[in-house]
Amino acid sequence: MNHPIQIKKHPFPSLLYLEWTLLAITALTAVIPPPLRRFRPKPPELTICGLFPDLSICNFLPELSIYSLIFFALMGLRLPRGSQISKVIYTGIEILLILTTGLFGERFARLFPFLYIILVTRSCLIFNLPGRLFVTSLSFGLFLFTTQLKYQLFNLQASSQAQEKFRFLSLNWSLVFGLSLVFVLLMMNAVLSERHSREKLAIANEKLREYAMRIENQATLEERNRIAREIHDSLGHSLTALNLQLETALKLWQSNPGKAETFLATAKELGSKALKDVRQSVSTMRSNPLQEQSLERAIASLAENFHRSNGILPIYQINLEYPLPPEINTAIYRITQESLTNITKYASATEVKLELATARGNLRLIIQDNGRGFDLGQNTTGFGLHSMRDRTLALGGDFNINSTPGSGCKITVNIPLMRLR
Repeated sequence: MNHPIQIKKHPFPSLLYLEWTLLAITALTAVIPPPLRRFRPKPPELTICGLFPDLSICNFLPELSIYSLIFFALMGLRLPRGSQISKVIYTGIEILLILTTGLFGERFARLFPFLYIILVTRSCLIFNLPGRLFVTSLSFGLFLFTTQLKYQLFNLQASSQAQEKFRFLSLNWSLVFGLSLVFVLLMMNAVLSERHSREKLAIANEKLREYAMRIENQATLEERNRIAREIHDSLGHSLTALNLQLETALKLWQSNPGKAETFLATAKELGSKALKDVRQSVSTMRSNPLQEQSLERAIASLAENFHRSNGILPIYQINLEYPLPPEINTAIYRITQESLTNITKYASATEVKLELATARGNLRLIIQDNGRGFDLGQNTTGFGLHSMRDRTLALGGDFNINSTPGSGCKITVNIPLMRLR
């Protein structure tokens, strides 16, 4: 359902203020007398009542023109957006009010062309291009008709020389007014076109965001399936081996206590490994991994956990100039978590460095280790690397990884922040 354009929801408030300014100028012409009136005779009013003041209808027509101007101004506070018939009726009423003001308004008639400019501006907001062209052409035609009528009225009261001057001024004024209408029409078309493009871009961005959310949900589902497989494979294997070690230890406890103790020690190691796998799986499955923590604190927790697991304290430096959006925080946390996990599993590193900073509208994350590295050409199917790259690309960023065997690994993530702030 199309709702009317109201003052609080006007698409272009500046145009509404300009309209009020033009109406105020038109209204002031009824108060301010013509310049140098004391030095020359009062010029004739080029209205019907100015020519025939004795007509009985002229007793209330000036007041009617004032009311017409006020009603015309109030109509701008609510523009129709419904059926085509309501728009046509609305425009017809506006034209009738303009003609009433122009033909019977005396002083109001001096600047009645401003009302046609307002009419064209409003029509651009409620009609498509054919309707705008029709209203603009009709406005110019009515202006010429009104000007010609005033010219005929002037001919009845002025000399031949004055008539020629008025005719010349009317032609010039008509040309200027026609160019003004064309300018207003082109300007409004450009403004509306730009607004329409921005609305389409906003809709496209919203669809892209929804698509990204669906991709994120799909990725989450795939991640949970992967975790389930890991629990089944690694944890199931560890628990099975643990059970075998305990059964063997029980059998040897009486006959060979020393051998049984060896099996118990192995069982303890398997239990510790299984517990670590469970904790890691549960941590990965959390829907909000930061758990209301700041990104700085969450990364510090990852560094502490890494230190406890590997005996290596990562050297990290974080310099964020302002808070980041939640989706950025989650992505950076997951990328950091996956990187540290890969270092634990494969790198055999003795030094890990992490740098996170915002600068010039960009967020940069660098994670570097001095481990054994790997050949990028032979490691293209790892789920972890693909996950980190996908998270970065989903935010419009760049993901780079540099590594060679024996030279460690360096991961660099750049995410633009200007459009996200």
